[in-house]
Amino acid sequence: MMTNAEIIGRLKDKAGKVYENLSTDQLVEVALERGEGKLTDTGALAADTGEFTGRSPKDKFVVRDAKTEETVWWGSVNQPFAPEKFDSLLNKVIAHLEGKTLFMRKAYACADPRYRLNIDVVTESAYQNLFAKHLFLRPTAEEVPHMPAEWLILAAPSFRADAAVDGTRQHNFTMIDFSKKIILIGGSGYTGEIKKSIFTVANYILPQERDTLSMHCSANIGERGDTAIFFGLSGTGKTTLSADPNRKLIGDDEHGWAEDDVFNFEGGCYAKCVNLTEEKEPQIWNAIRHGALVENVRFKPGTDSVDYDDVSVTENTRVAYPIEYIDNAAVPSVGKTPKNIFFLTADAFGVLPPISRLTPGQAMYHFISGYTAKVAGTEAGVTEPQATFSACFGKAFLPLHPGKYAMKLGEKLHAHPHIRVWLVNTGWTGGPYGVGSRMKLSYTRAMITAALNDELETVEYKEHPVFGVSMPLSCPGVPSELLDPRNTWDDKGAYDQKANHLARLFNENFETYASGVNEEIKAAAPREAGLA
Repeated sequence: MMTNAEIIGRLKDKAGKVYENLSTDQLVEVALERGEGKLTDTGALAADTGEFTGRSPKDKFVVRDAKTEETVWWGSVNQPFAPEKFDSLLNKVIAHLEGKTLFMRKAYACADPRYRLNIDVVTESAYQNLFAKHLFLRPTAEEVPHMPAEWLILAAPSFRADAAVDGTRQHNFTMIDFSKKIILIGGSGYTGEIKKSIFTVANYILPQERDTLSMHCSANIGERGDTAIFFGLSGTGKTTLSADPNRKLIGDDEHGWAEDDVFNFEGGCYAKCVNLTEEKEPQIWNAIRHGALVENVRFKPGTDSVDYDDVSVTENTRVAYPIEYIDNAAVPSVGKTPKNIFFLTADAFGVLPPISRLTPGQAMYHFISGYTAKVAGTEAGVTEPQATFSACFGKAFLPLHPGKYAMKLGEKLHAHPHIRVWLVNTGWTGGPYGVGSRMKLSYTRAMITAALNDELETVEYKEHPVFGVSMPLSCPGVPSELLDPRNTWDDKGAYDQKANHLARLFNENFETYASGVNEEIKAAAPREAGLA
């Protein structure tokens, strides 16, 4: 089988035309010439990703071989693929790309040079290559000629697999071979597949081989050099709360926590655009300028102005831009060992405290739970919120058992006892969705600011009777009666029942992972309280 360097050499020899390491301006120009998109009134390139406007997790596979057999967490997240089938499909993709116009790029992941992963990206379109330029870290012109071929991404949207012959589920696929260090993406032009495949790679390599915790989170640095990390699923406020004008942004999505620092995996941001306004998300809004890539958006009639409320193509409209487009980005994207860690949840049951402090065991438990709750849908008669759990706040990208990441977090917390871990409920207070009200953003900001400024170090705490977390009884800028959620409910008995209900949901979800974690995590599970 060819090495990755040999594959790249073969494609260079047999492609119709090869564009290598084009600048942003050149990529935009070529994309426009090829009809891949059009410019918006802010100068951004608007492109459509074709049939797929989001990731296709059911079509993601990992090659099962001697390296991965006993290490990968096999199942619905990591579906096994036979090595011989992968080799056959790889040869088909290479043959498919021959004679075509190709875009090649040298890039890397991990801002800390000790953990750098070099990447060669080969795409069929200029817009995909522009995405890779923004989202991965960018080597200098002097570095490029000397970068060895390590990981190779072949993105071939126009290639369609024959499921019956190739062993895929359908015509599209994303495949990772950890032994060959190759990522194959076929049948889909959605750029998020490129980004998340390398995140999956980092999630496999760093915890096992580099003693580093890989994390799906945002991170920022305060004026005193203190690092804060924010975990949270969609709708919990992670982007909003980590975007602080008084703190520098390390990154908004993927990070590693090594022995002595926190570092960004990426060189840019891939932000949602649905219902985007300058008032709600000024940093994202101002980043959509010349060179940025907006995907699957539509324009206001008769104009070149994007209508961010138009979701006729998809609600997953996105913008990709380099992190330098954020005014207060930290350069390089590296911070010290974190001082504060925030788990954000939008609890639509109205049960969890607006802020609470966690022990290391509780931190590991809530990390492996990755909880939030979505409000009820539009179906008539459905009023109960829906609990959502995503292990380590990024289950879809975990090639190892979630317990390994949780216990790695625990090791770090025990090694650095000064670190504070906070569970922050940005959801409902005074009752569940439909009865209570959403926690005011100003109060949530005040609680996070108090934690960052050490103002919660000397206040009195109270233990939650079901979840066991420590609730502060006072917080600057926040009415004290809000801090214990039970006090905000008119019907205390109803609160107790709802708290027990949520505890059961946590425990049922945790059963999936219990066999792969230690006793400290198991002991942190919520316990139903007796009802009056």
